[in-house]
Amino acid sequence: MPEKKIRVLIAKPGLDGHDRGAKVVARILRDAGMEVIYTGLRQTPEMVVAAALQEDVDVIGLSILSGAHMTLIPKVAELAKEKDLGEVLFLVGGIIPDDDAVALREMGIDGIFGPGASSEEIASFITENVKKG
Repeated sequence: MPEKKIRVLIAKPGLDGHDRGAKVVARILRDAGMEVIYTGLRQTPEMVVAAALQEDVDVIGLSILSGAHMTLIPKVAELAKEKDLGEVLFLVGGIIPDDDAVALREMGIDGIFGPGASSEEIASFITENVKKG
């Protein structure tokens, strides 16, 4: 029986209109053998969590460049917990100040990738940390 592909949801929450990085990461992960669902721009936290549930994903990756990460990410994390998403790996990409990165990790964000993160680094982190089964 073939091994189940890792399913990754890439989302752009909030009003941020810049999605090139999210699309590049989606392509990198697809090329690494993962199944990628890209939700597109201007997603609400509710839309992100609904898509994650519907698609039965292993990973939620949020791309935020707007500066609203300390508002949007906690809301997505809270909704994910309320909806019992379980063992989903939670990643954030964008420009995240160090102090905010510490706070985000404390609230359960598994990985934070800023500008300059390599494709190998992101794909390896997911492969090594996603909960199988």
